[in-house]
Amino acid sequence: MTLSLNIPDEAEHTLYEAWGKDLSRAAVEALAIEGYRTGKLSRFEVQTLLGLQDRWGTEEWLGAHGVNLNYSLSDLEADRAAIKRRFGPA
Repeated sequence: MTLSLNIPDEAEHTLYEAWGKDLSRAAVEALAIEGYRTGKLSRFEVQTLLGLQDRWGTEEWLGAHGVNLNYSLSDLEADRAAIKRRFGPA
């Protein structure tokens, strides 16, 4: 999919200074970050969108961009219960 944005000439210099000359990549990365933060994109979808090689590279990329892992207390509790069912009490 190709997406185009109309950016006013007055904003072009500011945007280049803030995000560099590849504004297309910066826009895709911003969409990936916001999509993941809001739960609209999974890690795998971020990986695919950005063309990253694997899960670990995706997690590294997200961390480098200040994005926390979407992992809640209820996720932890579910994981702990699954481990306890599988391996028994500690």
